[in-house]
Parts: sequence; C-alpha cells; structure tokens
Amino acid sequence: MREFWAELLGTFILVFFAVGSAVYGIETIGFVGVALAFGLVLLALAYAVGPITGCHVNPAVTLGALLAKRVDAATAGKYWSAQFIGGIAGAAMLKFMTTAGDVTDQTGVLGANDYGATVNLGGAIVIEILMTFLLVFTVLAVTSKRGQTPLAGAAIGLVLAMVHLVGIPLTGTSVNPARSLGPALFAGGEPLAHVWVFILAPLVGGILGAVVQTLMYAHQSEGEAVEAQLPASSED
Repeated sequence: MREFWAELLGTFILVFFAVGSAVYGIETIGFVGVALAFGLVLLALAYAVGPITGCHVNPAVTLGALLAKRVDAATAGKYWSAQFIGGIAGAAMLKFMTTAGDVTDQTGVLGANDYGATVNLGGAIVIEILMTFLLVFTVLAVTSKRGQTPLAGAAIGLVLAMVHLVGIPLTGTSVNPARSLGPALFAGGEPLAHVWVFILAPLVGGILGAVVQTLMYAHQSEGEAVEAQLPASSED
C-alpha cells in the first residue's frame, strides 16, 4: 500500500497547495505566480515521491506510463484510485478553508477548470490535449533509459509551469483529471457540468504523449526501459 498512499498524498499536496495558490492568492501573485506554484510543487514532489512511485500524481501520466509499458494494469489501477481520492481530498480541504476557515476564494469556483470566457469548447479540448501531450511526452522521455537525467524532476516541474502559463488564461489548465475533478465536485454549476472535458482531453493527450515517445525511442529494447520514476530512484 506504500505506492497507493504516496500517490494519494502527492495528489493531495498538488491540489491543496498548487490549486490553493490560485484560490488564496491569484489576485496577488497573478497567473505567473500560480504557474510557478504548480511547477515548484511538482518539482518538490518529483524528488520526494519519485523514489516510491515515480510521482505520477496525474491519471494522464499513469495512462501514458501504462501504454509505454512502464507500469502494469494493476499498478495503474492502484495509482488512478489514489490520485482521484487525493484530488478530492485536496479540494475538500480547500473547501474547508474557504468556508470554515473564512478564507476568500479568489477564483470564485475553488480553482476549478472551465471554458467559455476566453475559449470555446473546441478550443478547450484542443489546448488541453496539446498541453497534456507535452507534459506526458516530457515525463516519459526524461525518465526513459536513453533520456534519463538527474535533472528529470526539474524538467518535469518546468514543463508543468510552462503549460500553466499558456493555459491558465484559457481553461485554468487541467492536464490532470484528478486535479480537475476534485475542485469541480465542490464548485458545482458549470465547472462540474463541464468537467468531462478536463477528464477526457488530458487522457487523450496522455495517449498521444505515450505513442509519440514510444515511436521516437522505438529502437530501445523493452529491457532497457525503466519504470516511470526519477533516475535517482532507478534500480536498473
């Protein structure tokens, strides 16, 4: 169960602290500050949780790892359940802070993702697929046998910050179904009605990321592949 709890805790931390940076402070730190919060939280988690699970903390990353044969179906199922529970728990804590904790929700929707203000449904789907593709491709590439590097965590954190810089003004940036579902459940209304976009599109992006990474590294034998975790944790 260690892997289950690591993914649950990691996703909880990502939602509570990174989404929380928008809920508590987007009016002060702005889009750039929130993007950096996401990147820095994931960077820290990559080195803290990476040695245990590879620090997926994202169902789209786990799907990509499954398709790239980095994890088996049973492990993927365990990670997915932990990630969604962790995302919901993180959002529940944000809800508590904005109600019983009397903290102002500066997003008005508990940091939930949505579309319509600056991009339509089609645009939201396209941008979420492309951003998640980039994230998953990067994760798989820098944790592969050929591409692994001690700076993998930094690369992953930086790419998450970058996609948030692009996506926050458009959809709030999901690229992570667990990050999207939790806040939407507590926000209700349109964010909840539209949450399917931020579950489906990132999963499609994860599939594309895995396909492209596998094709680009196709000359590697399966025996050369490492589990989707940081190089420092690899036992190969």
